Amino acid sequence: MQPAVRLLAAALAAALPAQPALAALVENLTTSVTAMALGNAVTADPPGIDSIHFNPAGLARLTGDSKIYSAFGASIRTGAAFHKPEGFEVGGWTDDPVAGQRTGPVRQAMYVPGYGMPGWRLPGVIIPGLGMAFNKPGSDFTFATNSYMSQAISIDRTTDPNDPARFDGRQIQLQRLVYAAPSIGWKYSDTLRFGLSVPIAHSAFVVDTHMRFPNELLGVFGKLQQGWCPESGGNIIDTFGFGLCGGGRDGMVTPFKHAASMRLQMTAPFDPTLNLGVLWEPRPWFALGAVYQGGSKTRYTGKYQFDTQPMLRNFVKGLNSSLFGPVAGAVLGLPAYIPETQKGNLSATIPFPAHLQLGVKLRPIRYVQLNVDASIAKWSDWNALTFEFDQSVKLLEVARLYGIADSTKLKIPRGYKSLVNYGFGLQLFPTEKLALRLGYEPRKSSVPADKIDLIAPLPDTKLYSVGLNYKFSPHSDISLTASYMAGKFDTPANTDCNMNCNKFLNVIYNPYAGLDVAGDIKVRYAGLSFTHRF
Repeated sequence: MQPAVRLLAAALAAALPAQPALAALVENLTTSVTAMALGNAVTADPPGIDSIHFNPAGLARLTGDSKIYSAFGASIRTGAAFHKPEGFEVGGWTDDPVAGQRTGPVRQAMYVPGYGMPGWRLPGVIIPGLGMAFNKPGSDFTFATNSYMSQAISIDRTTDPNDPARFDGRQIQLQRLVYAAPSIGWKYSDTLRFGLSVPIAHSAFVVDTHMRFPNELLGVFGKLQQGWCPESGGNIIDTFGFGLCGGGRDGMVTPFKHAASMRLQMTAPFDPTLNLGVLWEPRPWFALGAVYQGGSKTRYTGKYQFDTQPMLRNFVKGLNSSLFGPVAGAVLGLPAYIPETQKGNLSATIPFPAHLQLGVKLRPIRYVQLNVDASIAKWSDWNALTFEFDQSVKLLEVARLYGIADSTKLKIPRGYKSLVNYGFGLQLFPTEKLALRLGYEPRKSSVPADKIDLIAPLPDTKLYSVGLNYKFSPHSDISLTASYMAGKFDTPANTDCNMNCNKFLNVIYNPYAGLDVAGDIKVRYAGLSFTHRF
C-alpha cells in the first residue's frame, strides 16, 4: 500500500505546481450538479453516485442502497463581429458584405437517440438523469450505474437566415450521453478505496453550414471573368476557348457568394469507455484522489448532403460547354458537372479524448473544506477530423484545383492542444444539515488562439458557481447549483487558418478570409439533484 500511496502523492505534487495551459474544451460542463458547484474539483471528495464519472473509488464510501434523480438546464450564447481592416483585398475584391455585421440569436437543441435532431429550437435545454447504487450491509463492494451527459455543446443559428455566422456553422451539435455505466467500488481498507466504471454512451455529431470560399485564386478567376465576359453572357471567342463566360451571369465567380451548403449528421450508438479511480483518505481532514477516464476512437456513421449554388454549377457547366474547357478541366481534375444536391452515407473516426484528473481535499476545521484539482484531457487527438463519403463528392472535385486530391474525403484541420487545467471548490458547513458551495474553474481552452472558429467558439473562459446541499434526514438530501461561464476572443485578420487566413490556396476552410473577427461565449447552467437512501 505504501508504494502506491507515495506514487499517487508524487503525481499530484508534480501536477499542481505546473504552469497554466490549454486543456478544457467541453468536458464536465453538464455532468454533475454537485461537481459544477465545486468547479469540478471533486476527485478527492467524489460526490456519491456521480463518483461513477469523477472517481469511481468514491462509490466505496456509500453504505446501503440509494438513488439520485437529477436535472439541469443550460443555455449557450455566442456572438461574433466582423471588421474589414485597412488594405483589405481578396484577389482584387475589396468589399465583403459580411464586414461590419454581427451574428444574430443563438438557440439550443438536443439530439434524441433513435429519432435525430428535432425541429424545435429552444433558448436552453433541460436534461434529466437517474443513478442507482447498491451496497449490502457489511460488504466492501458497492455496485452502481448512472445516466448523464459527459460532453455537450449545442449552437443553433438558424433563426436568422442571413446570420453571417451561417458560413461557419448554422447548427453544431456535439454530445455524448451516457445511458448506462455499470460500476464497482472496492473498500480495500478504512483509508484506501478503488473503483472501476464502464460508461456506455450514445454520441452524436451534427454540422450544418453554408459555405463560401473567399481566397486569392477564386478572386483572380472572378476578376478575369469581369474583364473577359460581356454582361449578357458568353461570346464566340470564349466558346472556342475555355468557356469562362459559358455559365452566364449566374456562373460569374466571386469570393464572397454563398457557394454551397453542407450537412453532416452522424451517431455512434454504442461506445463504451473505462474509468479507473483511487481514493486515499488517511485523515478526516485530508484526502488524495485520482481518476483516469479512458478515451476511445469513436466510429461514427450517418448521412451527408451537399447543396451547390448556381455559381459553381454554372461555372463548371460553361467550362465543359466550350472547346478547350473540358481539356483544362481534365488536366485540373475538375468534374464534368456538379449536381444541385448530392447525398449519401458517411463515416468518421472522431476520438473521445482520454482524461486524467488528480485532486486534493483539505478540511482544516469542521466548518470549511477546500478542494483543488489538476486535470489533462488529450484534445491533441483532434489535430484534424476526416470524414469519409460513400462516393466522390462533385463539389469536392472542384477543390482538386486547391490540392485536395481525394474527393471521397473531407479533412478539416483543427490543431487542438492538450495540457493542464485547474479547478477549485470551497464548501462551508454552517450547520449539520446545510452545506454551502462555491466553485471556480479558469478553463484554459484546448483551442489555441490561432485555431479558433465559429464552429468551436471556445476561448479561454472562467467558470463561477454557487450551490448548496440540504439534508432533510439521514435518508434524503437535495443539491442546487447555478453556474456562469464566459470568455472572449479577438482574432486579427490572417492570424487563424481555421477562420480568416487569406492565402492563395486556403480553401478548407477560411470563410472570413482577411477580416478581423472578435467574439464571445456565455454559458448559464442551473441544476438540481435529489438523493434518497433506503
